[in-house]
Amino acid sequence: MSADTSRSPQARALRHVADRSTGGPVPAGLRVTMNFHPDRWTGGVPILRRLAQDGVYASQFVTGTSNGGLTAHPGGDRWRWESRIFGGAYDQAPAHERPVYGALDHLREPVGAAPRFGSSHFRLTAEAVARSTFCYPDSFTEPTDFGVATRCALVELAVAGELDALDGYIEAQVHGPVRLDRDVEALVLDPSYRGTDVEAAAARLPCPVEWHGGFRLGVDELRRYPDFRGREYVELGVAVALDGRLDPRVIGEAVRTGRHDPQALKKVWHYLARFGAPLGSGEAARDRTRDGTRDRAAAVS
Repeated sequence: MSADTSRSPQARALRHVADRSTGGPVPAGLRVTMNFHPDRWTGGVPILRRLAQDGVYASQFVTGTSNGGLTAHPGGDRWRWESRIFGGAYDQAPAHERPVYGALDHLREPVGAAPRFGSSHFRLTAEAVARSTFCYPDSFTEPTDFGVATRCALVELAVAGELDALDGYIEAQVHGPVRLDRDVEALVLDPSYRGTDVEAAAARLPCPVEWHGGFRLGVDELRRYPDFRGREYVELGVAVALDGRLDPRVIGEAVRTGRHDPQALKKVWHYLARFGAPLGSGEAARDRTRDGTRDRAAAVS
């Protein structure tokens, strides 16, 4: 690393987090994924069209949009969390220098590591893992456990944790630009977007396109969980369902009508993400990983 790059905010942030990290390296083959809703719009433009134009995945400090909380401005919560986690490395940096967010896919989920934030995801390269920092739980909780590629005890923490499947991800912050032609192994889409403008727009990106098994939830199953987010969101889900079912495309179409509170529809998405994930995702995968970790621990005890 040259003298100039060693003083960059990215290098300073990585060093600061490395000094607070413990454990062995991130297990070989794990990837960072970035979940998002591919049918949403940003700045008056469909998000995939904007990504094709820009060629990079930008942080909410640049875009002003987010599938989580929108606090990316000087003095806002996101700004404060980054200042704390990275030792002030980005306090004076321009917006485009700041990290972008994803999650370490420690369960090797077909739907990405953090479906709370969207039905589809970019799967990044191994090189992106090497320039990422990690925390558990999410940075909005002001965590005290951190990791980098060479020192990361967070997988064991996450596997042993008791957080819900939507909240138990290991947050990743990728330092340096994420270019779609260099840093993305694949865009992985929900099959509800086959034959739509989303598929057409995805084909124009400079990265491969893959498909996972698909989120699906019938309204009868939805009604079984009124206490998960609230009965009013169950009823909203029933109201926007098509032919008695929800999928990501149906919820996206409900968002675009403008007839419903987007925050309420986000809660409907949480229902679909939690209870309508394809086979092999979510709590079942997490339980298998937890059991495997315990088995390995017993074998060496």
